[in-house]
Amino acid sequence: MLLSALTSGAEAAFFSLQEKDLANLKAGTHPSDKRITALLEDPRKLLTHLLIINNGINVSIITLFAYFAWLLFGMLEFWELAGCTLFATFLIVFCGEVLPKVYAHKNPVTIARRTAPAITIVEPLVQPLAKLLMAINSWLDRKYGTRNYNQTVQELKYSLDVALTNEDTSPEERRILRGVVNFGSITVRQIMRPRVDIVAFRSSMTLPELLPEITKWGYSRVPVYTENTDRIEGILYVKDLLPYLDRGPDFNWQELLREPFLVPDNKRIADLFEDFKNKHVHMAIVMNEFGNATGLLTLEDIVEEIVGEINDEFDDDEIIYSQLDKNTFIFDAKTSLHDFCKITEVPFDAFNEVKGENESVAGLMLALFSRIPKPGETINYGHFHFTIESADSKRVKRVKINVGSKKKRYHKVD
Repeated sequence: MLLSALTSGAEAAFFSLQEKDLANLKAGTHPSDKRITALLEDPRKLLTHLLIINNGINVSIITLFAYFAWLLFGMLEFWELAGCTLFATFLIVFCGEVLPKVYAHKNPVTIARRTAPAITIVEPLVQPLAKLLMAINSWLDRKYGTRNYNQTVQELKYSLDVALTNEDTSPEERRILRGVVNFGSITVRQIMRPRVDIVAFRSSMTLPELLPEITKWGYSRVPVYTENTDRIEGILYVKDLLPYLDRGPDFNWQELLREPFLVPDNKRIADLFEDFKNKHVHMAIVMNEFGNATGLLTLEDIVEEIVGEINDEFDDDEIIYSQLDKNTFIFDAKTSLHDFCKITEVPFDAFNEVKGENESVAGLMLALFSRIPKPGETINYGHFHFTIESADSKRVKRVKINVGSKKKRYHKVD
């Protein structure tokens, strides 16, 4: 029982050590301090060893308890044996688990120092069994880890479906839930600002020519190009230009450009978010497979996927869509399909089978019609009915979309 209490206390003590405790142990002079830090270098291995030792002791206690009861009282009936086992289990749980762990949580450093030498001695004895158990655990992680993650995602999507049908859930709460659930599957290409909509400055501009453009657009970071926006040469941080506002046309402001952060268009925004945090940048230039710039994405764009639109004093409040009734919307054709799905609360993969490489409402129309449609033309896809509100010989400008009952395939309407 004492060995069981010591092992349980050691487990609680080692894994209750705080960062400041570990720092003190690394710099400490106590003989056991180095042993403690060495054992905690592989906490998974340490925990496996402690669990093997503790469970071996507990099984031995129950076995010995039953054996001595048999010596004293002879052959026991089933209920007598069960009673002895339950009594022994109570003693193990209370005296061998609860009390020592409570004490160890309050005095982790003291207990760890006292038990570290014994653990170091016993470790080689349980090492073979520990290696076997850890190998089995690693195999289970590899085989079922991804499946468990996918099951968790499915549970989240099910919770979202429940929330969407709950009248007590506000539209804002539903939007945030959708953003959280789908955050890991959204690609950069789905939410980026297309290259045609990027505000960029030509590197041949002089400082007097540049300043009015900065004032006009109000951006704090602006891409700079030499020939065209296919090749972004650098990013101008307006704050870097502030000390030189009084310079003349001969000032070489191009020397202030910072290296652009380039990302592929199929990168997940969850991964890009980590890159933004690690590299301390707020803007990325999106590149296609041919090495040409196709769009731009900022940290604000990624955050907006969860919390919604963040408007400051420079943002344009122009409405990109209007809602005619519960199921009918009119969208600017350059609206991304991702934004369309968010606004209408339809699945983000609703158009995966037909959109191809297109990521805007206009691109979807080209994919459905296989040409540039004319105003007034209509087409159905699934439970969506599209009407071309405005278009010219070069592009689609505005589309009316009705979300109706589900259909299996799309067809043109004469």
